[in-house]
Amino acid sequence: MRVVSLLPSATEIVVALGALDQLAGVTHACDYPPQVARLPHLTSTGIDGTVAPDAIDRDVRDASERGAPLYTVNETLLASLRPDVIVTQALCDVCAVRETDVRAIAARLTPAPAIVTLSGTSIGGICADIERVAAAIDAADEAQEIVAGLRARLRSVHDRLRAARAPRPRVAVLEWTDPVYTAGHWVPEMVHRAGGQDVLATPGSHSRAIKVSDVAAAEPEVLVFAPCGYGLERAAREAEDVLRRDEWRWARARAVWAIDANALASRPGPRIVDGVETLARVLHPGLFGSPAGDRAVPVSAVPVSSPNEP
Repeated sequence: MRVVSLLPSATEIVVALGALDQLAGVTHACDYPPQVARLPHLTSTGIDGTVAPDAIDRDVRDASERGAPLYTVNETLLASLRPDVIVTQALCDVCAVRETDVRAIAARLTPAPAIVTLSGTSIGGICADIERVAAAIDAADEAQEIVAGLRARLRSVHDRLRAARAPRPRVAVLEWTDPVYTAGHWVPEMVHRAGGQDVLATPGSHSRAIKVSDVAAAEPEVLVFAPCGYGLERAAREAEDVLRRDEWRWARARAVWAIDANALASRPGPRIVDGVETLARVLHPGLFGSPAGDRAVPVSAVPVSSPNEP
């Protein structure tokens, strides 16, 4: 079985299923686990991800207005790999190659590979996607074990919160900072499962642009910066830059954290549960301990208030 992954979360799923040796090619953004770096990179993008958030947003909007794809697939290289399965997504044209483009390319290959499309917008949907990939690569038993393990870890967090009758702090998770975007899809559910109350979004909703004044009006006790596509260091740097702006001065009196969005929030794969556990540590350190320093860092010195915790 030869598998091509056209999004990072799919790569993580395939590897988690024990099928690293079946991966024939991945995207330029696939970086976890580190072993995938040696595989052929099948995609590229004209968007410069190193510039400021507002410039990235302008470039993305300009490409969208022109109807231009954000990602280019090396079709010649893809054809040479002769994949049996291509894993793609139908969730976000900004995050990965468009599903319609993938299907058009696949139709030109001989023999035509099977297409597995990931589209989960909830943790349950992500688990279903893991099972969907597993069915395509004959790894159903592995999927059953993985999903059972993820659900057990979520239950453990839930049980500890329930036993402590932990309060739910008001939480705002930001997926982008300029312009400001809420974090949607599975992230509000992550906040809820971690013992918080998302004050900007509802589970399953799309991320959306809002004003800074809207964030302030929601009166969050905790701000979590999780810019899509950013690792921890860059997320923290962006949060620090934001707090220096006058329109964000109100936020300096709140608990502010930055998390590794790539690892914990942006990619709908098994590490989403790592994200729930990390948020639980951010929101309820008295119950769970402090988060690992390579997953989340405080940007302000204001503690999260947890009066009912030991």
